[in-house]
Amino acid sequence: MEYVYATMLLHKAGKEITEDAVKAVLKSAGVNVDEARVKALVAALQGVDIEEAIKKAAVAAPVAAPVASEAKAEKKDDKPKEDDKKAEESAAAGLGALFG
Repeated sequence: MEYVYATMLLHKAGKEITEDAVKAVLKSAGVNVDEARVKALVAALQGVDIEEAIKKAAVAAPVAAPVASEAKAEKKDDKPKEDDKKAEESAAAGLGALFG
């Protein structure tokens, strides 16, 4: 998760998200950097509009939160409604754009 936080910090600061920049943020936070994870993350974010992904996640989050609390309240034998399942998939799709 710290890798994603590093990219969010760089984005918020208006800096370019590069392998070197992500490594620098992680190292300054005392994180042992995994080169492969950094490379994969930066590659996955190529062409992604981070602002748009954040907006989609923010819109999906209020929909997913009630669904999650309702699912906990249901009995174990009950199956989730199709609408609830679609809302969870929609929320996951919005976040998926952030993580590649």
